[in-house]
Amino acid sequence: MGSLEHSSIIGIGLIGVGRHGIRYARHILHDIPTARLTAACRQHPEQGLPLPGADGVTMYGDAASLIADPAVDVIVVVTPPLYSHDICLLAVRTGKPVLIEKPLATTAPDALAMARQAEAAGVPLMTGQTLRFDATVDEMKAKRRLIGRSRQLRLASHIEIKGRAPDHAEGYGKRGALLEFGVHLLDLVRFLTGEEVREARCTMDVIPSAAPETVATVRLTTEGGTDCAIDVRRVSSGRVGTAVWTGSNGELAADWIAQELSWTGLDRQTDQWTFAPRPTVLATLTSFLDAVRAQRPMPITGWDGFRAVETAEACYRSAQAGGKPVTLPLEKRTSG
Repeated sequence: MGSLEHSSIIGIGLIGVGRHGIRYARHILHDIPTARLTAACRQHPEQGLPLPGADGVTMYGDAASLIADPAVDVIVVVTPPLYSHDICLLAVRTGKPVLIEKPLATTAPDALAMARQAEAAGVPLMTGQTLRFDATVDEMKAKRRLIGRSRQLRLASHIEIKGRAPDHAEGYGKRGALLEFGVHLLDLVRFLTGEEVREARCTMDVIPSAAPETVATVRLTTEGGTDCAIDVRRVSSGRVGTAVWTGSNGELAADWIAQELSWTGLDRQTDQWTFAPRPTVLATLTSFLDAVRAQRPMPITGWDGFRAVETAEACYRSAQAGGKPVTLPLEKRTSG
């Protein structure tokens, strides 16, 4: 860590160069002058990295070899979350800071082990909850004071059904939409309100592991009493990403697909804002590297990632029990 503080260029090892991992690779190669993509790992390293500027990137076929490379200063993990636990613990043992794309893990026990071991070793661990860096979401958080006391938060995320590899569901522990992208909304509850989730209720169209769910209807209650209604679903078309946050003084409504935010006060006066799109993966990477270089706490910690997965775990347990409430935390913790 000390050598990175004064290093002009940080060497990044990228594990996972699938559809989403390629986005990370492009940004590292072309948009971050203070970092270099030193190495990448994929199942078939002989395929290389088919991107401009990637000729000097060392390719590996296994994560352990990449992590051990002395030219790699930090690790970025963009694999299916089934593999994140083992990769994280390898990185922690080497003392190298690690950024892991959401969700942190497929289960709460795995996510908890990752957060605990990184903390015990003093190794920086960041969770890539990229939606926190969206310009509209970020501004909604900044204008939180407008609503007064938080009362209700309604969140929706609908994502198109895409062609996926036959083993895609295996990579998510046979869990579906809630863990794949709905975890963003579970994280937003804590990010926006600043309150911990204390109860979860959930119903799903299918209960894993019979098959991955494509629809999840969630109700969360926070320690401050905010009632949160969350709608997550796979759809044939018509992407949706919205938040409506109601408080004692009025309502904020965000649409991060349209990049719009509006405010309605109790007197019915309104205000509206629009935002230029912000590349959230680039913002996530930049924030991670800035924290590493300055030796600051990670902006989205391993514990933040754990709490999102723990909330998802509570939702799955509730769905298995026919929608009955599940209390959080799921087990007693001494840190985080």
